[in-house]
Amino acid sequence: MPDSNRGVLLGASAFLFWGFAALYWPLLSASEPSEVLAHRMVWALLAMAVILLVTRRGWGWMVPVLREPRRLLPVAVAAVVISLNWWGFIYSVSINETLQASLAYFINPLMSVLLGMVFFTERLRSLQWAAVALGTTAVVVMTIAYGATPWLSLLMATSFAAYGAVKKYVDLDGTQSLTVETLVMFLPALGFVVYLEASGSGTAFSVSAGHTALLVGGGFVTALPLLLFGMATRLIPLSVVGILQYIAPTLIFLIGWLIQGEEMPASRWAGFVLVWLALCVFVFDQFRTQRKARSTGASGVTKGEADPAQGRDGQPARQDGQPEQWDGPPERRGCPSDE
Repeated sequence: MPDSNRGVLLGASAFLFWGFAALYWPLLSASEPSEVLAHRMVWALLAMAVILLVTRRGWGWMVPVLREPRRLLPVAVAAVVISLNWWGFIYSVSINETLQASLAYFINPLMSVLLGMVFFTERLRSLQWAAVALGTTAVVVMTIAYGATPWLSLLMATSFAAYGAVKKYVDLDGTQSLTVETLVMFLPALGFVVYLEASGSGTAFSVSAGHTALLVGGGFVTALPLLLFGMATRLIPLSVVGILQYIAPTLIFLIGWLIQGEEMPASRWAGFVLVWLALCVFVFDQFRTQRKARSTGASGVTKGEADPAQGRDGQPARQDGQPEQWDGPPERRGCPSDE
């Protein structure tokens, strides 16, 4: 399977997991969002340890990373910004603002596209621009329908878009990067959990065995989609990731409306329809581009259309469609695969 197709499949799977996660975190309503977040960080490291054990990846690669600030810094930044995103999502669903979480992830793809254009010189085709325009209109409509400045939505959207961008500078594969991210946050999170239990305000062992199991399971609910997302961002451009991200808010939107009973006025319906139109335009553009590529040869270049194998100003691109600008180790240069 080509890297581009594999990246789309991995990215779509990640966002399906994130969409259905809106049903998971409300099950932990007996705990404060900050406690759920801390447990999420602690048990995510356990989940990654299990993944490393199953895949037989070992731990020897970690020591050089921890000793090199240049390699560790972007991973640490990624860990911090994704933690902000986690807290925002847990808090929004815990106070029955699931639709605001949905709005966050409708805004987020637009921010990802913007970052891709500004920092990674990604270029959009005309139909991709049309899809972005429809998505922008949908976000405006849904923001007006919400009736107030959606601070939680903006926090989640900004932090997750930044996370996707920072991952582009991490010269580790998806499994390794996520393991270090969880390790960075492990000690602060564990310290907070210990403090809560010592002060008597923790709920890890005082509610029920099922509650404890759900807290532990949060690590695996966290690790799997992030692993898939990390692999996808290194195989496909951020502009493609940005469009795929509409899968998660669509599912979250339906969960908030159909299952949790939040209001669904006509203005929100309008935004929902516009988002699906954007997706239809994007899928049609992808299909048309692939068909042209098959008919014109391996280069896929047609008159008036940019060569996907080149970056801005004709610079050669990496396998994921990005201009060659990665300064990772020479043995990995030009091969940002997470296999």
